[in-house]
Amino acid sequence: MATHHFQPPHYHTTLGSHEPVLRIQPGDTVVTTTVDAGGGDASGEHVTAGGNPQTGPFYVEGAEPGDTLAVRLDLLEPNRDHGYTASVVAANVVDPWYARQLPDGGRAHWRIDRERRTATLATPETKLSALELPLDPMLGCFGVAPPGGQAISTATSAQHGGNMDYRGFRQGVTVYFPVFAPGALLHVGDGHAVQGDGEIVGTGIEISFDVRFTVELQKERRIHWPRGENDDYIFTVGNARPLDQCVQHATTEMLRWLESDYGLDAVEASLLLGQCVEYDLGNIFDPAYTMVCKVPKRILRQIAGPAA
Repeated sequence: MATHHFQPPHYHTTLGSHEPVLRIQPGDTVVTTTVDAGGGDASGEHVTAGGNPQTGPFYVEGAEPGDTLAVRLDLLEPNRDHGYTASVVAANVVDPWYARQLPDGGRAHWRIDRERRTATLATPETKLSALELPLDPMLGCFGVAPPGGQAISTATSAQHGGNMDYRGFRQGVTVYFPVFAPGALLHVGDGHAVQGDGEIVGTGIEISFDVRFTVELQKERRIHWPRGENDDYIFTVGNARPLDQCVQHATTEMLRWLESDYGLDAVEASLLLGQCVEYDLGNIFDPAYTMVCKVPKRILRQIAGPAA
């Protein structure tokens, strides 16, 4: 188990079977950096084209299609003192008649106090100038290479992950991805210092990050959509449009998980979800929406089974 310190020489705005930048073993840890969604690095310098540029991909030795890649997010930390957001909600999250009244959007700038762990609106000057938000760093876009040799834009998401913008992808979470290509080819990027559910203005507080992650490999364990867990929940992720379709993907994946790991049949899993399920909204701005299906671990501990 090694720790690799990696400084990106270039970035990608697609998730795909790109030439790997580093080959690592299961159990290894990577310490690296990401640029912001516009291509700005820790100094604020524009070093690459915008559009959620990704660091990587990282080739995990032994990973093959049909396996599952586990990625533990050990550290997600803004590494500069300023970030930016868009300033007007997306037209698709309001009534059509109201969308015509929305003003033209611009860019807002935020001060990041890393010692006090806060973000404060710097410009434009508004009644929100005294607003102080606690930092809640998360990765907006990350994942593995998709199937069939595809290269899929970092503007969207699918079974391989991608631009999910789920605020639950915080430090300490373990995320599971289905492996579709040899080496899995993990990409990471799109750090947000703060973001509300849905990323409804099209951004979080976009900022460059210091990142540390650890990978593990689950051989011959096939999953269909991204999964994750933290201290309190297991969760599954569906990415699609319209919204009901991503709900279907996430719920189906949770049913599979409950059946395969917790020994429940379809009726038992349905009874559990019917009264205990929780849903979180990920991205509702981009071409594919994201819905997260969650089950509390305190509920699962009451189930007799090997994973409970």
